[in-house]
Amino acid sequence: MADHFDALETRSSDARRQAQLAALPKVIEAALALPAWRQHLGAVDPASIASLEALAQLPVLRKAQLPVMQKAEAPFAGLVAGDPALFGRFFTSPGPIFEPERRGDDVWHAARAMFAAGFRAGDVVLNTFSYHLTPGGFIMDSGIRALGGVAIPAGPGQTEQQLDVIEHLRPVAYTGTPDFLKIILDKASELGRDVSSIKKALVSGAAFPPSLRDELLRRGVAAYQAFAVADFGVIAYETPAREGLVVSEDVILEVVRVGTGNPVAAGEVGEIVITSLDPHHPVIRLALGDLTAVMDTPSPCGRTNQRIKGWMGRADQTAKIKGMFVRPEQVAEMAGRHPAIARLRVVVRRDNEQDQMIVMAEAAAPDDRLANTVREITKLGAVIEWHPIGSLPNDGKVIADERPIG
Repeated sequence: MADHFDALETRSSDARRQAQLAALPKVIEAALALPAWRQHLGAVDPASIASLEALAQLPVLRKAQLPVMQKAEAPFAGLVAGDPALFGRFFTSPGPIFEPERRGDDVWHAARAMFAAGFRAGDVVLNTFSYHLTPGGFIMDSGIRALGGVAIPAGPGQTEQQLDVIEHLRPVAYTGTPDFLKIILDKASELGRDVSSIKKALVSGAAFPPSLRDELLRRGVAAYQAFAVADFGVIAYETPAREGLVVSEDVILEVVRVGTGNPVAAGEVGEIVITSLDPHHPVIRLALGDLTAVMDTPSPCGRTNQRIKGWMGRADQTAKIKGMFVRPEQVAEMAGRHPAIARLRVVVRRDNEQDQMIVMAEAAAPDDRLANTVREITKLGAVIEWHPIGSLPNDGKVIADERPIG
């Protein structure tokens, strides 16, 4: 157990799934007690949502819809219980999207990720995520304290003052973006300051390529990444295996085809959809707008939960073509009208100073009706290309805008 946070991480996949599915109807029931969720989900029997297949039949709620919904009905669009006594803090994130923090320990599910990154009780941690309005600082702060560590609420910026703090308080760990960690190390090297106490890090909020990971390691810091969102907290986290990210024990994660709520096969890139298992703050099939792919084998670190490849881009692929918006939902509708098509991809280019829309379709045989379907749905003409099944890129894109910028 010394290598794992608790026994939940190493239980069998069947035991985990049974526990999640047993909790799911209670979460649906809690959601239906809230007016906006009741309207969104419709007439659903919570007891009937007892399998992943049943969950996948529920409608997706897109994160991009939340600012409009919250503006129409403050503060949380009727998606969250309204009693302020249930919560300890309110936040705002870009959008703006307003988020509550419920009372309790490690409510953002961060301690597990920190343990995997080597954090332990008694560790002093420099937390450089912002504590101003957004939940980032508190996501990590709550995890540090739940693990028995000490948080230094440093926030971002003020690099030289950060160096003063590091030299005086000697933190052994860092939380923040990987970019800012490099800035701190670079400034310390430039000024001859001692930041050698920092040996480990949990980073998030920015890309973390292997080249940066390896550079930090050469400079004495073993950094691991976490994927976190303001709507839930830490969804997935890296482990010493360094092979993808392990999904949190407190969430059901689906990867769906962009523009739909339909789960894709393991290995195929799609949009992340999450369902929280917390009845106090139900989140049902929230589409985050982020892309990933499921890895279909267990992690070599011994954790048995689902793994994802990490953040692989954004799913918001709406393109304006000849003055008309073409959206992923429209591409999904095109494909839905032609069941023999395995995959559809719209590519936008410039030809002779004009927008050109190419619709690439994977199918065993061409279907001449597709051109009419495209025009009917988008009000635009398109070049239709037919490709063998399995030949189009597996990058999660259903709309690829290849027009030059500038």
